[in-house]
Amino acid sequence: MQSVVVTVTSGKGGVGKTTCSANIGCALALLQKKVVVIDGDIGLRNLDIVMGLENRIVYDSVDYIEGRCRLRQALIRDKRAPDLYVMPTAQTRDKTAVSAEQMVAMCDELRKDYEYIIIDSPAGIEQGFHTCLAPADRVLIVTNPEVSSVRDADRVIGLVEAQEKGPAQILINRLMAARVKKQEMLSMDDIVDVLSTELIGAVPEDEAILMSTNRGTPVALNGRGPAATAFHEIALRLTGEEVPLRVQQPVSIFHRLFGKA
Repeated sequence: MQSVVVTVTSGKGGVGKTTCSANIGCALALLQKKVVVIDGDIGLRNLDIVMGLENRIVYDSVDYIEGRCRLRQALIRDKRAPDLYVMPTAQTRDKTAVSAEQMVAMCDELRKDYEYIIIDSPAGIEQGFHTCLAPADRVLIVTNPEVSSVRDADRVIGLVEAQEKGPAQILINRLMAARVKKQEMLSMDDIVDVLSTELIGAVPEDEAILMSTNRGTPVALNGRGPAATAFHEIALRLTGEEVPLRVQQPVSIFHRLFGKA
């Protein structure tokens, strides 16, 4: 099986990286892809909450790496989408619990059964970032349309290139077309010009994201709203389809793809 490891990272915390990881994983699974989403933020796990699976954790990635369980036992199946699994991480350990070599070995095992392995990397450029970057075939850097966030993203792009994992792609999160029009927020073109790298997608500001996070139901699962549409288009681009980049979509492609309201 041809498998792709996609590391989702950011220089700045709080940009929505975990939300993006969860929704991209869900969108890929709804495209009939076999997907596992890995929480790489050891000690500060949140992926399980965003996915609404926190009450189903028995084992985690550290348990597997340290030999306390089998790989399959550490995976949680999300029954809301076909072939979607989540790999939680330890909440009581630190970033040194998993080395880059161990992360590569775990992903190599997962490659045998999954087409897409999405790694939700911790923010910043410390050891956790390097561990999650090690097995990556593709790297998505999440940034907000703010000067400080874009500057941090630029730093991460340099580190990705130094590790020969590039070229990284940019995912702009929480873009507000009205504020861009008023020149109160950086535009997609502004960010691409500054970072000089490919844009994989732009997710518009959407109040449904906050509600979905609190409920543990990623918006990509129901396909409603501008953010859900953006995540589905990003997933399509990851699979190689050519989808035009737009900030807002008046009609969701979810209906065309899956025939659901």
